[in-house]
Amino acid sequence: MNADASAPITAQPTVADSAADVSAAGVAAAHRTRSDGGARRTLSSVRNAARLLKAYSSREPEFGVTELADRLGLGKSTVHRLLATLMLEGLIEQDAETGRYRLGLAVHDLGGASASTDLHAAVLMPMSVLRNRTGETVHVGVLDGRGVVYVERLDSPHTLRLFVEVGRRNDAHATGTGKCLLAFLPPDRLDALLREWDLNAKTPHTITDRTALQRDLAEARRRGYAVNRHESEVGVISVAAPIRDATAQVVAAMSVAGPAERMDPALPKVSAAVREAAAIASRRLGWRAHERSSDRAPHS
Repeated sequence: MNADASAPITAQPTVADSAADVSAAGVAAAHRTRSDGGARRTLSSVRNAARLLKAYSSREPEFGVTELADRLGLGKSTVHRLLATLMLEGLIEQDAETGRYRLGLAVHDLGGASASTDLHAAVLMPMSVLRNRTGETVHVGVLDGRGVVYVERLDSPHTLRLFVEVGRRNDAHATGTGKCLLAFLPPDRLDALLREWDLNAKTPHTITDRTALQRDLAEARRRGYAVNRHESEVGVISVAAPIRDATAQVVAAMSVAGPAERMDPALPKVSAAVREAAAIASRRLGWRAHERSSDRAPHS
């Protein structure tokens, strides 16, 4: 790391706020190209169609017209027109026997396209917003046996920053990214890795006792993120949160790392920002929290 007299991390807009700003700018541009009345009518109908589609879930796979009208606060005639239009596009289909409506095959095709988004495409936007929000270096890593391999990196704008090359491998038990990935493994896989694992010390702060590591991983599962305090390099603190795919499996972890003098006082804000960014990356991979089991554990 190089010397720098950088200011502490300050509060920044949330990841969701930044993404919303981009969307809002696009909508504003669309408004300027049309008359106000026409734009409102067009966007209102699209919004109502989107609301109708989002009413469906694994718990409520079918609706009648009256149910949808009540749910959306719309008239039955409006709901009929929306359903008829969506049926023409294959987004909604009607059960011939019951007359009730369910999602069509086109929706499942769209879901498959979303789920197939690769990790690189899914993480770039939230990584960028997270780096800008915290001012620190952001990494994404994947588990490889008892090690972690860094597959993406965005550098801090500060002169004093952490340098970790993409493709570099590090010990999983001594890094925030690695500990996060270990914490969210299924219990049998974690037990197999811990068995006969020589937990070598990278610094005097590295956890080298299996029982102590298990306690640390359990705490990471409970709070939803892992913390590395001087365990891989003295003077460096990192925070990492899990990235899930469409099946709710943890496939990677996103972390923020920086010098302790900047990270330590900002840890609550940084940990919240990391979790939010990792959740956005997860959603871009197809994960939906409300349809899955707890975000915090495959463990009891």
